[in-house]
Amino acid sequence: QVQLQESGPGLVKPSQMLSLTCTVSGGSITTSYYAWSWIRQPPGKGLEWMGAIAYDGSTYYSPSLKSRTSISRDTSKNQFSLQLSSLTPEDTAVYYCNVWITPHESYWGQGTQVTVSS
Repeated sequence: QVQLQESGPGLVKPSQMLSLTCTVSGGSITTSYYAWSWIRQPPGKGLEWMGAIAYDGSTYYSPSLKSRTSISRDTSKNQFSLQLSSLTPEDTAVYYCNVWITPHESYWGQGTQVTVSS
């Protein structure tokens, strides 16, 4: 079973950049056809897919966040990361990392709360 764990700051200031890392165990981020995503949930709202990095390093972004988002990976550490720039209070959310394996199998991290406030 694949396990994911998010890490990063819980509080960031407006206009700054958020950097989060997802550490993966029980599976490799280079395993064929796996897709590794960042998803967030603002308070009182639904889940929002932000973007993903595929097993081959290809990246995909939500059109609404593309200009502010970058997803990368470190295969030596079996980690992938999210950078979100130009933060506003509207970026306050619980941020999750996720892996899609098949339509019937995916795994989630426990989530990390990020608050954007001065």
